[in-house]
Amino acid sequence: MIETRLLQYFLAAARELNITRAAESLYIAQPTLSRQLMELEQQLGKQLFIRGKRKLTLTEEGEFLRGRAQEILDLIDNTEAAFRTEETNLSGHITIGCGETIAMDKITNILADFHHKYPDVKFHTYSGDADSILDRLDKGLVDIGLLLGPIRQEKYDYLNLHQKDVFGLLMPEDCKLACQESINIDQLKSLPMILAEQTFSGHQELEWFGADYSVMNVVATYSLIYNATFLVERGIGYALCLDKLVNTQGRNLTFRPIVPELSVDLYIVTKKYQTFSPAAKIFLQMVQEKLEKGI
Repeated sequence: MIETRLLQYFLAAARELNITRAAESLYIAQPTLSRQLMELEQQLGKQLFIRGKRKLTLTEEGEFLRGRAQEILDLIDNTEAAFRTEETNLSGHITIGCGETIAMDKITNILADFHHKYPDVKFHTYSGDADSILDRLDKGLVDIGLLLGPIRQEKYDYLNLHQKDVFGLLMPEDCKLACQESINIDQLKSLPMILAEQTFSGHQELEWFGADYSVMNVVATYSLIYNATFLVERGIGYALCLDKLVNTQGRNLTFRPIVPELSVDLYIVTKKYQTFSPAAKIFLQMVQEKLEKGI
């Protein structure tokens, strides 16, 4: 079994890519660090670094271990923090995985109330698409996912926020379509489209809306909308995205809603039968209470 100390040493070397600087950051001698890293490589049976005169380079196996090592140490930190929590002085960590959605405004209002009541609890947010958030939820790296529905899988529990996100078309401000107040869904079939990657992974299939994306001219895909905005500005295509996510001010961009309305509900997603830390459990209870009161 790999000692956590070795993982910490490895991550320092992977971060600095220099044995001397990594040893200094760890407050240990350089020969000691070199010996520990070689011990780790022997234990795994894989070379993790290519050692140059002044610089280290991660091998493919080293890149893989860097991601896994950080996940392991994060899990250990979160577990230890949960056990240190006392009811009279709630502390610990709450990690939320968030898709791109304006519902974060509602959630952060609840977070602010929670922080005022329990100032020793630290919040961490991870932004990504549905697949990456669900993957981190499965691994225990996030406590809660905030996602667009429906994502109905039996291994998750869902809490409806009773708020919807509305789809529309992001387009260049100087294009002909910008003269319309809205875009008819049938027009999408004749346009070069930029779609979210999760459209093709079963999480946001356009068949919900009566549109068949197989007949669309898809010229590009995106995970998060920010980078797609530059493709739209350059006239490469029209991005199907959610309202209020892109600040179009001062850019060659404008947003138009689609008719009939395309919308999805928003859910807090948790892993079924999950054992929550005291902090995460109390936070979810607060969310439930506020939803029941219509706040």
